[in-house]
Amino acid sequence: MAAGTTLGIFAGGQASRLGGLDKAWLRRDGIAQVERLAARLGDGVAEVLVSANRNHEAYARIGLATVSDRVAGIGPLGGLDALARACSGDWLLTVPVDVVNINDCLLRRLAACGEQGAWAVDDDGPQPLVALWPVARLRPVLAAAIDAGELAVHALQARLGMVPLRLEGVRFGNLNTPQDLANAGIETG
Repeated sequence: MAAGTTLGIFAGGQASRLGGLDKAWLRRDGIAQVERLAARLGDGVAEVLVSANRNHEAYARIGLATVSDRVAGIGPLGGLDALARACSGDWLLTVPVDVVNINDCLLRRLAACGEQGAWAVDDDGPQPLVALWPVARLRPVLAAAIDAGELAVHALQARLGMVPLRLEGVRFGNLNTPQDLANAGIETG
């Protein structure tokens, strides 16, 4: 499956709760979030794409390709649409750029759920953006959802027949508040 899989990193959000900080470039132990995820998951895929709506030059400097939302203002589905249109693989593994902990066996575990695709459920609950999407089926269903204004990720996954993968003892975490940054040891200055 790895040969036919694209890693798509969601980095297109506005980070409004963090005063607009670009989460992709927040650094832990001297490494930017986007670089950390690309290194952690990139070896298991054919290509890496970043859904980003700003700072494209910074991604290019570190060798990451970016895609921008075709439809602005629709949240995660805008990024998913951009990634699905640009990816060359049969499968799209997505992760948000603000996850704190990610397991390198994530792709293998999601792929074992079957041809319909899957999303992760960690100890904090459903994580619909940590998912493995079947691209050929995703593209038309996603386009129809966007056209209809049906923008809930979980509803899209239900239409695709994707299944949840419960990951016991796993907590991805995220970087949404100043306290989250402090807890993760993020350097902001």
